[in-house]
Amino acid sequence: MDPLALALLPGIGPKRLLELLAEENPLLSLKERFPQAATELPQAEGQARRERERAEALGARILGLWEEAFPEGLRRLPQPPTHLYVQGDLPGEGKAVAIVGTRKASTWALSFTRKLARELSEAGLCVVSGLARGVDREAHLGALEGGGSTLGVLGSALDRIYPPEHRELARKVALVSEFPFGTGPKPEFFPRRNRIIAGLVRAVIVVEAPMESGALITARYALELGKEVLAVPGRPTDANSLGTNRLIQDGAYPVLSAEDVLSYLGFSRKPKKAVELSQEEEGLYALLRQGEALPEDLAQALGVPAEKVLSLLTLLELKGLAQALPGGRYGAL
Repeated sequence: MDPLALALLPGIGPKRLLELLAEENPLLSLKERFPQAATELPQAEGQARRERERAEALGARILGLWEEAFPEGLRRLPQPPTHLYVQGDLPGEGKAVAIVGTRKASTWALSFTRKLARELSEAGLCVVSGLARGVDREAHLGALEGGGSTLGVLGSALDRIYPPEHRELARKVALVSEFPFGTGPKPEFFPRRNRIIAGLVRAVIVVEAPMESGALITARYALELGKEVLAVPGRPTDANSLGTNRLIQDGAYPVLSAEDVLSYLGFSRKPKKAVELSQEEEGLYALLRQGEALPEDLAQALGVPAEKVLSLLTLLELKGLAQALPGGRYGAL
């Protein structure tokens, strides 16, 4: 009997599932202990077969709680998922960090998230987030720019990417979900998604979050699991930073840069390869390192035409030293 069929039976949660699978004859034990559930086994076996066929068609796999490869961090959850739908590789817990925050993030938070994720990725960490709008999206994009791995944990099925505008992004990252194929997003699914994020990582970093943010739910799950919680401070008057500032008041480690995260967790940066720059590129890069700026402001500071600055910015982007930011601004990498 396929253990997945047992997992799909109503009323058979993780504890009962493992108890049944530990029996010499799981089917007999099911009929004796849960006769009502046993009557639905034929339908569950059909569903299990279809789920596995669908997973194979998508290049995904189904990983059960009964398997040795099931993530240990998720086993420790009070209510672990009975199985996961996985597309790509799951990270090792020791080298994975979550970066989470509000969907309606401010410009500075989006920029900070992307840079933070990129630098953590360059240092060899896997960046985990929820593939949502705002902070999550920038976390995944930054990790991809850093050349490392990134995992999106979904509040819907693998074949029902949400939000739909992130389908292209979803093709570039590893994905995991606990929801059967065809399951669309529902508000109650996202807190469940957040516990999986917390269970898969060594630390949770909250970039920007109001007091009623799902990111704070992720942080709470992390604390319950004994994981590290870090937060990026914001202005006391910003509603979007009330949640992160409160986390810091309650003991979360404050993050001002990727170096703070790496140092706190005991990691080190990988040395960057030297990049040759022309004199003009060096001057522009020096300005960008002082802070984000618009191309016209950079042109005025350098005393050169705006067209020349745009050309230099393109060269710096190609060399991995600059990035375009929301609002038409540019910043150093």
